[in-house]
Amino acid sequence: MSSLANATLFEVFSIWGVLFIALLGLGYAFLLRVQIMRHDKGTSKMQEVWGAIRTGADAYLGRQLKTILPLIFILTGVLFFSVYVIPPSDEALQRFSKFTPDIVRLIVGIGRAAAFVAGATFSLIVGQFGMRMAVEGNVRVASASRRSFSEALKIAYRTGTITGMLTDGLGLLGGTVIFIIFGIASPDVLLGFGFGGTLLALFMRVGGGIYTKAADVGADLVGKVEKNIPEDDPRNAAVIADLVGDNVGDCAGMAADIFESYEVTIVSGLILGLALVSITGQLKWIIFPLLVRGIGVLSSIIGTYLVRGKKGEDGAKKRDALKDINRGFYSSAAISMVAFLFLAHYYMHEWRAFFSVGVGILLAIVIDEITKYFTHTHHAPVKEIAESSKTGSATLILKGLAIGFESSAWQFIVIALTILAAVIIYWGQPVVFVLYGVAMTGIGMLTLTGNNVAMDSFGPIADNANGIGEMAHLEPQARQTMADLDAVGNTTKAITKGVAIGSAVIAAVSLFGSFLTDVTKVQAQMGIVENLRLFVTGIRVSEPIVFIGLLIGAALPCLFSSLTINSVTRAASLIVNEVRRQFHIPGLMEGKVKPDYKKAVDICTISAQKELIGLALIAVLSPILIGMVLNVEALGGFLAGVIISGQLLAVFMATAGGAWDNAKKTIEDGLYGGKGSECHKASVVGDTVGDPLKDTAGPALNPMIKVINLVSLLAAPIIIHYKKTDIGVIVSIVLCTLLIFGAIIYSKHGGLTFRKCREEEANA
Repeated sequence: MSSLANATLFEVFSIWGVLFIALLGLGYAFLLRVQIMRHDKGTSKMQEVWGAIRTGADAYLGRQLKTILPLIFILTGVLFFSVYVIPPSDEALQRFSKFTPDIVRLIVGIGRAAAFVAGATFSLIVGQFGMRMAVEGNVRVASASRRSFSEALKIAYRTGTITGMLTDGLGLLGGTVIFIIFGIASPDVLLGFGFGGTLLALFMRVGGGIYTKAADVGADLVGKVEKNIPEDDPRNAAVIADLVGDNVGDCAGMAADIFESYEVTIVSGLILGLALVSITGQLKWIIFPLLVRGIGVLSSIIGTYLVRGKKGEDGAKKRDALKDINRGFYSSAAISMVAFLFLAHYYMHEWRAFFSVGVGILLAIVIDEITKYFTHTHHAPVKEIAESSKTGSATLILKGLAIGFESSAWQFIVIALTILAAVIIYWGQPVVFVLYGVAMTGIGMLTLTGNNVAMDSFGPIADNANGIGEMAHLEPQARQTMADLDAVGNTTKAITKGVAIGSAVIAAVSLFGSFLTDVTKVQAQMGIVENLRLFVTGIRVSEPIVFIGLLIGAALPCLFSSLTINSVTRAASLIVNEVRRQFHIPGLMEGKVKPDYKKAVDICTISAQKELIGLALIAVLSPILIGMVLNVEALGGFLAGVIISGQLLAVFMATAGGAWDNAKKTIEDGLYGGKGSECHKASVVGDTVGDPLKDTAGPALNPMIKVINLVSLLAAPIIIHYKKTDIGVIVSIVLCTLLIFGAIIYSKHGGLTFRKCREEEANA
């Protein structure tokens, strides 16, 4: 049976059209790259600074690849053999009915393993290529700032758009190709695709976050607070590592993060859509999500190209870059909404599908506005934090904490109302329709992924350009242009963090629905009576065992955040000591001797990579352990706890950190005494505290939530088949427990690598 055997002519052409749109998005990214590379790289001094940044970025990417490849190789084998534990799904047997069940099992195993490698590779491409383009763009933005504000804005945003379109194009390409090949059996394979992208995102997000904040905190504490020198002063040994960190954290890390949300929502949408196909007999439930994604790519191409600034924007009333960026975002949103309306009316023949994706776009816009309110320099929260600096760093930090908690509450309420909207839209329908509506809300929310990733990458590109300008001693007008772009970049980064967190929660809730569906299918295959299947009983929190799972799940994001912040603290301490040591080099403060930038880059690179494996083991093994020790229903409670606690913590940390950062920016622009004042020193301390929260611990929770959900989806059908008393299960429980506690101890206290770094530092 062909994957499109029961499809209408419109559906067949639509699927091939979606595939063409995916390739079109990738072609648009290549076109933008050609345009960016035509711009000049400025003076020889600018290129010298840029060369150091590029070398540091390449070194980080190379070491990261060596760290993660062995684990990818092992997990590819695990995913292949996972299909030999449980029989092939009925959909897989139907799709490949010409073959025997053993051959079908082999096909699905190969497909799942290949999809895992593809998802991991695509995530790696998005992160690595996007970061390399950001490095290419930053020096060109710095050069363009000497000519005009509009040209600098256009280069910065379009460089970021390349990463956005790679995210759109590759995510859509992978999902569509898998559907074309596997058809109704595609959910079995898509789990591998989603897991590959999610695991790589965890590596890139956590590793990049540790790198960037170790450098940033170390550079700020010694440079700004102790030595009272500018942020990107070339005498600071950590300044190049700091600029490299902006790219590995906010370009590579965030791009991979949003890419995995993009993958996961389409995975959950197709799994739940397949459940509806079995009920209604109509393919539209799995065709519609792909068409929505195709429309999103087209609207992002149009919207992002509209962001170019105005040629006359070089006088006193210029520099409203956020207005131009928002124009592109809202243009894409309007185009998408109109297209969805026609698609729902003429193809789905109902309005519920339109309202589901429309609510998702509305959610993205509302989260944008909430995050903007709490983090933008023009609004009350940031102004209040800046004002609190007049009474010292303690009151400034307390004010930021209060604002972070308030923002988290409002975003949580908005997400709750969004899920309520999905319930109302499919009111009176079976629960699987409601879960499908939630999945479509997530797909709708990430319709504008191209725009969101472009906005995020814009931030570090502008920040790097500003750093290059300061180190190359560019003229004041160019420096002001880059400072204006940098301030807007702080807001766009905060906005996209809010979208990433919101999409992670919606994606996790969608996967939660897929978890219920898949477990129920396996229970039916095993002959468990219907009234005892998970879809009927639900996750009963009143059951003590399930509540225990909920409690442990809620505790895990707290532990994960503690370990990531501890990692930053440990690595930052090494940077602080190294920068202090180099400031004692004769002639350095006078500018006669250059600092050893490479030493700081090496410390950050080694520190970041050695933390990855331990944190990844905790995320991958904890749901398996919970499922084996407790049961599958308790594992569902565990997932609920992870989602709730993770979302609250992630929003709190991202918002508080972003608000502290922009409060510092307002003071540096001249408020309350400007740079070097006591208020400025207090704001630097607040920003330093907020850095690991907003750029490491908070964002790292997004991929952690989705890794845990996907591992649970993959492991739950296997766990059901075995009893706790089986010798293999007992051995697995002991092994998982030892590995998890070993990973916690390693992440908490550091490993031999850090001792080696200290020994090398002492020897130096």
